[in-house]
Amino acid sequence: MKISSRLYIALLLGLLLHPSLTHAQQMAAAELSDAPSLAQPGISAGASTPMEHTDPQTKRILGIFPNFRAVSSLTHLPPQSVKEKFVTASEDSFDYSAFVLPAALAGESEAANDTPEFGNGGVGYGRYLWHTFVDQTSENYWVEFITPTLTREDTRYYTLGPRGGGKLKRMGYSLSRVVITRNDAGSDTFNISEVVGAGAAAGLSNLYYPRSERTLSNTGDKWAVNVGVDAAGFLVREFWPDINHFLFHGKQPMASH
Repeated sequence: MKISSRLYIALLLGLLLHPSLTHAQQMAAAELSDAPSLAQPGISAGASTPMEHTDPQTKRILGIFPNFRAVSSLTHLPPQSVKEKFVTASEDSFDYSAFVLPAALAGESEAANDTPEFGNGGVGYGRYLWHTFVDQTSENYWVEFITPTLTREDTRYYTLGPRGGGKLKRMGYSLSRVVITRNDAGSDTFNISEVVGAGAAAGLSNLYYPRSERTLSNTGDKWAVNVGVDAAGFLVREFWPDINHFLFHGKQPMASH
């Protein structure tokens, strides 16, 4: 889980703050403001116009990582069914790429000897791997299926998009989704699925970790990591269409499925 947060944050901030991206946006805005054919009534020729695009979300980020729950801005969808919640939780848990992050984290955890009881070598790595994978799967089902089914919450991420405001506003919006979500009726509500679901997954992990790891502090740390990683995921989903537009000129890096 720590690996995924680092990956998300590095991908997002590295591209958003890269000088070449900022320069390209400034050049594009200048070209738009200087083009006679794009002049609009009430806007002076020298006025700058915001850089906007309408690129949709793709099913995967960089053609690898699942992005099945992201919804493009200005898109209106019917209420999410119980079946859809189960399917998205399963896709996020058992997609071919779902094994990449647990495998990487297991290697890091073994190297740091995070859980001495697991040992080292191939056997130790195997123990780290299956515990990490179960952690990830449990959190997915609690946050995306079990809790939202009971509370009737929508687990999809609705992008604010470039038309919704500047980068800081969009960052604040995306991070706020860990505590604010939509219910099945389409109204904003407290995100019980995230807060309680992530905590339930952290508590459940005490059933299969060594006794020495079953402390209140460790459980709290796991809960915080679960919520923090999901917040980073929302941040990436918000800006993925911008990153995709910059890297691929609005073309998807690969097929949607």
